[in-house]
Amino acid sequence: MAQDTIQYLVLHRCDPSCNMARYYVLSIEPSLFGDATLIREWGRIGRPGQRRVELYENQSCAVEVLETWLQRKQRRGYLLRGGEGQKSGELWISLSAGS
Repeated sequence: MAQDTIQYLVLHRCDPSCNMARYYVLSIEPSLFGDATLIREWGRIGRPGQRRVELYENQSCAVEVLETWLQRKQRRGYLLRGGEGQKSGELWISLSAGS
């Protein structure tokens, strides 16, 4: 991962019959000290949610935990939300820090 790139996944779970509209965002970003951080954000769509930041020694550890969270959320009914220009099989959405 390049230093100026942030990669993240956006998941959502909507069920109008239960008045449920939730989101879950998983991202891996570098910390100020060179470690990898897994950032998890969740809440109701359209409202500010909660955020948890977890530090890991390297990116491979953070990716492993991210994949575990992704599987948990998919078992609970969350779906990957496709972004503009994202292919259906592509998981990561990348943003350049300069844009």
